[in-house]
Amino acid sequence: MTIHQQRRTLACALVVLCMSTLIPKVLAQQVVPTPVEITLKGGNTKVKSIERQIDDKLDLPDEGYTLDIVKGKAIIRAKNQRAYIWGLQTLKQLVTTNGTAPLVHVKDYPAFPIRGFMVDTGRNFIPHTQLKAYINLLSLFKVNVFHWHLTDNPAWRIECKVYPQLNDPQYQRKGRDEGKFYTYNQIREVIAYAKSLGVSVIPEIDMPGHSQYFDKTFGFGMATEKGKQVLKACLEEFFNEISKADCPIIHIGSDEIHIDKPAEFIAFCEDIAQKHGREVMVWDPGLPASAKAIAQIWRENQAEAVNTNAYVHRYVDSYMGYLNKGNPFTNVNKLLLHTPCGVAKANDKALGGILCLWNDVRADNKSLLFPHNGMPQALLPFAERFWHGGMGVAMSEENVVPQPNSEWHKKLVSFEKKMVYLRNNLLYDYDMRWVANASQPWRVTLPTRRGAQKDSMKWVNAWGGVVNIMEVAKRHNVKLLPTMDAWMETEVHVDRDTVITAWVGFETTPRSSRISDGIGYQGEWESQGRLFANGTEVFPSEPWKEPAKYRYHYQTWHQAPSEIPFTNEQFFWMRQPAKVKLKAGWNKISLYCPRVFPNESWFVAFIPVHIDNKGHVSEAQGVTFR
Repeated sequence: MTIHQQRRTLACALVVLCMSTLIPKVLAQQVVPTPVEITLKGGNTKVKSIERQIDDKLDLPDEGYTLDIVKGKAIIRAKNQRAYIWGLQTLKQLVTTNGTAPLVHVKDYPAFPIRGFMVDTGRNFIPHTQLKAYINLLSLFKVNVFHWHLTDNPAWRIECKVYPQLNDPQYQRKGRDEGKFYTYNQIREVIAYAKSLGVSVIPEIDMPGHSQYFDKTFGFGMATEKGKQVLKACLEEFFNEISKADCPIIHIGSDEIHIDKPAEFIAFCEDIAQKHGREVMVWDPGLPASAKAIAQIWRENQAEAVNTNAYVHRYVDSYMGYLNKGNPFTNVNKLLLHTPCGVAKANDKALGGILCLWNDVRADNKSLLFPHNGMPQALLPFAERFWHGGMGVAMSEENVVPQPNSEWHKKLVSFEKKMVYLRNNLLYDYDMRWVANASQPWRVTLPTRRGAQKDSMKWVNAWGGVVNIMEVAKRHNVKLLPTMDAWMETEVHVDRDTVITAWVGFETTPRSSRISDGIGYQGEWESQGRLFANGTEVFPSEPWKEPAKYRYHYQTWHQAPSEIPFTNEQFFWMRQPAKVKLKAGWNKISLYCPRVFPNESWFVAFIPVHIDNKGHVSEAQGVTFR
């Protein structure tokens, strides 16, 4: 081991030991992702040193390690350097506030080799220092790939020496961080930083689609003969600047585009990459890449294709859903219940998954991208499932909380406890806007025509702080109409007369298309929803800053509303919770949940929550449901 490697190892060890003073006592069973094998030996010890042993002949799969915490020290035996880092991350989650950790034996390795997170910096530029903070989070949970979407319609975000006009703000979309790009030194810095934490970087240069900046810059498209020659020079510059060792895989996009001779174009791109020793990744659906390419499958309705032997590509799973599309609460159970790649563990085609966060709408404050889209609470179940593998539920069942006492409900509730610990301790600075909610019971009416009498509706059961009424309708074969009515009811117990605070929402605006009924009229909830506690109507606790704004009953992609940044007021989990007056004993909570236009989703939320004076969230205490 070189002096540099020794210093890096010592630095990692010191980080673990220093961080231990910030972490309260935690049971070994609370590690995420859960180790394959974990044996508590009884008792605790103060971890004063770390013994490191790396041996590629170790009888473990790739990225495998063992961790033994014995008297006075931790011993990590690892298959490779990355596996050693994973051992350190497990140790970090085990060390207590006083520097002690449980005496334990851990044997661990992943079910899938690719476990990634993608963020779009083409539409909204994110400083490379902020990206490094993202990579810290990935490494903590053994997510080993950072998929870096570097170009999109607003701009080419890579330094370009051969065609510097690609970095000229005059050719980029106004208001979208014009003129901002990553220098090659910054790109290499991010790659090196990620590598030091066990994370590989897959850069993406999307072509020939998602490239309006290219047409504006040169006056012709990428897929033209002139365009291909420009593109060839840019790619060769990139490959010469970013080595094969740093970037063995290049993602070339290729989706959402219709061009003449698509097979010829994609072969042209693949040929350049392969001449520089790079493997190619593409989106599917997308242009017809060769069988050598790795496909990143992105549409949910494509899922069945990967369960057949007829699928020609090695593939990664991104069809579990995008963070910017779903609801941050239902995404948790969706990801935990998902079957990675449709199989129990990796094979010669199924390689793993990449969790995607697209930034379609202009974002002024980049620090809001995570809380607005429910990251990192989605990363935790994603990391768990793609590390552990195993079969989940049918895709049609992923979007609802399972029935209590079922196997998957027990798993979900158990995993929520881990998430609570991590939110309160290791993720304190990531503004994780989530609380445990899977056990909240509801009676929900099947959706029916507007104006129907409540007492004539059929009631069914549902669970969770957020109910996906559209999925309730599908499960019971109810045809969705453009407008409909539904009700939700539950009972809440408190020991004394009190006022609780709760997140209340009657819609979840997609952070992609932003199709929505907007903020409610002044003094009213959005989407004409209504909330009642013991028959008394409860209204928003604070006046809306922008009442009745952001009402878009259409997809807004590439239109003016996409250039208006989101505000916290548009998302129930970002707002100040409502104040709900309750009496001692059991209280009836009722929500009127209309569908006021044919939206693409229908989420309704009532989630008791406590928010302290620093804005940190936790579960409301003394509140029981039945």
